[in-house]
Amino acid sequence: MVKHKRHRSGGDVAAGTSSEPRMKNKQYQRELRVLHGELVAMQEWVKRTGAKICIVFEGRDTAGKGGTIKAITERVSPRVFRVVALPAPTARERSQMYLQRYVPHLPGAGDVVIFDRSWYNRAGVERVMGFCTEAQTREFLQAVPGVERAIVDSGVILLKYWLEVGRDEQTRRLESRINDPRKVWKLSDLDLKSYSRWNDYSRARDEMFHATDTAWAPWYVARTDDKKRGRLNVIAHLLGNVPYQPLPPREVTLPKRQKPDGHDESVTTVRRVPPRF
Repeated sequence: MVKHKRHRSGGDVAAGTSSEPRMKNKQYQRELRVLHGELVAMQEWVKRTGAKICIVFEGRDTAGKGGTIKAITERVSPRVFRVVALPAPTARERSQMYLQRYVPHLPGAGDVVIFDRSWYNRAGVERVMGFCTEAQTREFLQAVPGVERAIVDSGVILLKYWLEVGRDEQTRRLESRINDPRKVWKLSDLDLKSYSRWNDYSRARDEMFHATDTAWAPWYVARTDDKKRGRLNVIAHLLGNVPYQPLPPREVTLPKRQKPDGHDESVTTVRRVPPRF
């Protein structure tokens, strides 16, 4: 398998320009298959070494966070790769220190934890939609670099991705959800309110970057107008920032199965699922 080149500097995760044609599914699946093999190799390295990896995904609505996370996790073990998508805080959680409810979900040895939105809710949606005060936002932005320094100093590999989608593409994706029964669950009242506040989100994003893009926990921005290219580039970048070793080849021979010894598998009284297709 090809080991992807590691990237250590901040900035953009290249995902192509808007003038490029959309990636065809055949090419996407071919590239993804290779990356999935590398993710399995990374998983086995994490298990063997007790490494701790924390991946944060943030971005505008419809930017493709869920699809990217699904592409990362669909061929690996949920016992190693754990996705955290916290609901709205309870009354008790609202009375706690803001970052407190996220701490129990941080990775232990042999874990890869992926946050589908994270503590950065305070700097984004909560701020823009008025769910917290400006004073609370400023307090968060001052505190989080120190908290992330402590996370990294504890041995966690912390990667923070911001997925960025253009105005027109966001409109197209939201419109596609309106009448599609497969996607209607993705369209919330909050999404509709947020749609009109593009510039507010841009300002909040830029202030968040300015305050929290640090040497020990930099932000990486990925353009995802082409979802397929965006997913592949994020996964390749992720692999390039984890010092895993490729899996050695294994030679496996299936053992012989035992003889039936009189058992007839075709005889059963359990109800069967009737064929419909």
